Amino acid sequence: MDTTVHEWLVDPGVDIPAEATAVHGITTDRAREDGMSPVDAVREIAEELCRAWSAGVPVVAFNAAYDLTVLDRECRRHDVSCGFPVAGPVIDPYVIDREVDKYRRGKRTLTAMCEHYRVTLGDAHNAAADAVAAGRVAWAIAQRYPQVAGMSLAELHEAQVGWHRERQTDFAAYLRRTGKPTDGVCTAWPQRPFIPAAAASE
Repeated sequence: MDTTVHEWLVDPGVDIPAEATAVHGITTDRAREDGMSPVDAVREIAEELCRAWSAGVPVVAFNAAYDLTVLDRECRRHDVSCGFPVAGPVIDPYVIDREVDKYRRGKRTLTAMCEHYRVTLGDAHNAAADAVAAGRVAWAIAQRYPQVAGMSLAELHEAQVGWHRERQTDFAAYLRRTGKPTDGVCTAWPQRPFIPAAAASE
């Protein structure tokens, strides 16, 4: 699979904890010296995704509801307008795998799924390597499950919306049965809805 990689290094404007550096290898000094401003990086990333959607190209994201929600909130924080909320088809191997192989035991992390689908994960926790691996896992799932490969992009996107909603609804019911709070459960995919602070406090 040929890939063209776009990478962004962002200076967050705050010190990067040593624990985080141990995972991804980026130090505070490197981010300050070579990193982009958050507003420029957010704008470029959002524009790149929107270009893909405008061209009919799906965006593959592992656990998309996390990444796309974070990007949406950063767009709002920096007043970047570029087609968000999500404007086009998303392929999320995390959501698809949980549907096509519901009862498989073990973790569903990207690393675990790469092992399961025999996909090479080059430099784990490097954003570019993780993105490429997610695409390859999605391709491997399609090869193994013809019912997934046979869907159009629109059909697959809508199917994932339903699969995620059903799973989260079941999870919320389990939490209620066990007397646990359901505040963190969200049935929306591939992006959590934005709730203005004023509305959230009412």
